[in-house]
Amino acid sequence: MAGVPSSVVAASGLVGGYGVARWTKKRPLGGVALAAAGAVAAREWQRKAGAKTAAALGGAYVAAFVGSHPLAKKIGAWPSVFAVAGGVALASWAVVDRRG
Repeated sequence: MAGVPSSVVAASGLVGGYGVARWTKKRPLGGVALAAAGAVAAREWQRKAGAKTAAALGGAYVAAFVGSHPLAKKIGAWPSVFAVAGGVALASWAVVDRRG
């Protein structure tokens, strides 16, 4: 995934995980997509910014996934997924990717 910013990978994992789960009607398959992208993003966060930053952003990634569920009840599923994915992408960009 050389050249792909970790912020894009993380956001894609949240959006893609939901999309896979929804379209295949197999939630575990969506979880695999979510986890795979999260692992790739975490590896990049650790490589570029260290273990503490990777742990914090990994926590944000998991919190976004968990938080998207109650948020979806208020604003709808896709808007919720896009909102939390945008938040994680912004955090990842601000903390890791903008450094270059």
